[in-house]
Parts: sequence; structure tokens; C-alpha cells
Amino acid sequence: MGLFERDTEIYKNRDALREDYQPDQLVGRDEEIQAYQASLQPVINNEQPNNVFLYGKTGVGKTAATRYLLSHLKEDASQYEDLDLHLTFLNCDGLTSSYQIATHLINELRDDTNQISTTGYPRATVYEMLWNELNAIGGSILIVLDEVDHVEDDSILYQLPRARANNNLTEAKIGIIGISNDFSFRDNLSPKVKSSLCEQEIHFPAYDASDLQLILEQRAAVAFHDDVLDNSVIPLCAAYGAKDAGDARQSIDLLMKAGDLAREENDTTTITTSHVENGRHDLERGRIEEGISGLTQHGHLVLYSLLTLHLEDETPVRSRDVRPRYTRFAQRAGRDPLVPRRMRDHLSELAMLGLVSVTERNEGRRGGTYREYTLEMDVELILSALDEVISDVGVHDSLKNHLPDREADSITSLLEFQ
Repeated sequence: MGLFERDTEIYKNRDALREDYQPDQLVGRDEEIQAYQASLQPVINNEQPNNVFLYGKTGVGKTAATRYLLSHLKEDASQYEDLDLHLTFLNCDGLTSSYQIATHLINELRDDTNQISTTGYPRATVYEMLWNELNAIGGSILIVLDEVDHVEDDSILYQLPRARANNNLTEAKIGIIGISNDFSFRDNLSPKVKSSLCEQEIHFPAYDASDLQLILEQRAAVAFHDDVLDNSVIPLCAAYGAKDAGDARQSIDLLMKAGDLAREENDTTTITTSHVENGRHDLERGRIEEGISGLTQHGHLVLYSLLTLHLEDETPVRSRDVRPRYTRFAQRAGRDPLVPRRMRDHLSELAMLGLVSVTERNEGRRGGTYREYTLEMDVELILSALDEVISDVGVHDSLKNHLPDREADSITSLLEFQ
């Protein structure tokens, strides 16, 4: 008998729980699919494509709906001889400028033996190469810019939709599909870009627990053998997903983690709620460790400051009240404290990672508006990821009950905190 053997007790098709799996039908998004389909109808009519802007949080189905509809659009377009449809996908994560978007689009459109460098060309030359590539392809071209909110200047978002009107394109009809996780990105676009790029707008709200349950039931029917799932497993995964900002990806990942834990137990063929609870803890630990590991040292110091305030029941807290503690911690770590604005940027980053929650306060003309921050994640999980910064700064008195094996530095009294 070999060291590895196939196990078939739990999973029928585990890949049905992976991110790249494309179900036959999208559930929980009927209204959005209907609006999206209507926006794409001009393509089938061989008319100038609409520009479509999709927005909503991560994991609410924007990219899945795009893949689903465009795969059907491509298939249906093939029956019309006068319709030549070309699809181009570009994820903008890591691309911050219109220049980078343009050079990456050129390389997407060219074959592997004819790629260009992503630096060193004048911008006008890059755009000229892009128009040449698009004209050479011709027909109807849909360009999908996923995570377009990463782009810091909107030149390309003006140039592409206006290329035909500006006589840069004569053989191709271009449609742009912009996908954004951040609705405020749209607000920051220039008026001329809004009027062209955001021709059709579709908002994808967060999934609720019933939507997530439908999605999980659809995936589970393909992924697992019959009678493997305890009746409470899918409702629990859906409830956690609804709590975590209605993110379908997190719910599916949790279901897969529960299945993996059950598979590791050789004596069980049933996935239970205990597997879900253990899986959630494991995934949360991994997410926290990954998020914290990507922070700078100042990000760690800001998080450590907020953690100690949280343990002293001082949260929610304003950034101005985090600053004295952060300043002292930075000094103990041998670093020059950041100016208040840069320190607030780190608080915003912690909120974006889901480690910290933010509440907007408005006290009218006298008090103005401000933000309050509080810790969102399990203290023990955060502590395990902050080990290095705790070693640099010292163990704050508020951590004595959480780190009993480490000697406290009595930082509170030494630094004369408020």
C-alpha cells in the first residue's frame, strides 16, 4: 500500500468550492444579473458597447457575475457571422497608474513573443501602440478592468471610452467594464470620466444570510457526497458570512475548511458545526497573521497602541487619544513617530484589513465630525502576530493576564500615560 491514497468519503468534487469554479447558474443576484445583461445587449446587436461600472464590497459577486455573463455573451455571439467579439481581462491590483494599465493592456493584446517593457516609453507612444493593437483586432472589444480602484490617475479611464470619438480608433468598438470594491473611488473620478466610464452603473449590495445559504447549497450539492453535511452546517457558514460583510467567498472558504478538517479525521464521514467553529478560528488566525505581517513597523506600533487601550476599556477611541501611546511606543522601539496624518493612515489601513472597526461621529457645529476606532478581532490572535513588536517595545501592563510567561516592563507607569 502506498503512502498516499485517495479518500472519497467527504468530497465528491472539492474544486467546486474553489474561487475559479464557475457554476451553471448564479444564485442570489437575479436583479443585478438582469440589469447587467441589459447593459451588454448592444454587443449582441453589433452596436457600440455600453461602458459599465460595477461597485460593491469584496465577495459580493461582481467578478463572478462578469465571468458568468461574458462567457454566455461570447458563446451567443458566435452564432452571428457579422459579430466579431474579443474579451480582454486585466486585474489592476498592483497597477497604480494609467501608464501601467496601458502597457499591460498592450501585452494582453499581443502574443508572448511581441511583449513591450512596462517602462521607458513616452505616454503618447504607449497610447499610440494601444490604439494600433485595438484597431488590428477590430470588431467589438470589451475590456474588463477588475479592481480598477487601485489606479490613482484616471487618464486611461477617459482615453479608452473616448478613443473612437477622438478618431484614435476606426476599426474597433470599445466597451469598458470597470469593477471596484470601493464606491468612493467613483466619487473621486473627474466629471468627464464619470460621464463616459460610468454610463451604466450597477450596485452589488452585500449578501444576506439567506442569499449565502442558497450559494452554499448550490456549491455543496456539487462538492460533497450526499448526507455528509450536518443540517446546521450550511446555515452556520451562511450566518458567519453575513456577519463578515456578506462576503460569499469567506462563507465558501469556511465550508471548505470545515470539510478539510472532517477529512483529516479518518473516523468520521460527517461535517458538523464543530468543524465549522474550528475552521473559522483557523481561517481567522491566518487572515490576521497575513494582514499584520504586511504592515510596516509603524503599523504594528499603531495596532499595539490600540490593543492596549482596548484592554483598558478605553475604546472606542479617537486618533488623537491613540497618539500619545503610539508616540511612546515608537520611541521605545527606536523609531521617530509619524506625524498625526500618517498615523491616521495606518488606522485606516487596519480598518481596511478588518482588524479595526471605525465609527463616524458628528457633534454638530461645536464638536464637528470625527472617527472613533475600536479593536475588532480576537485579542489572543492579534497578540500572536505582534510578538516581534512586543519584544521591541516591552510588555504593557494591560497584557499581564494575556502573557503570563513574559515579564512586564511596567510601561504604563514609566511613560505616565493619560
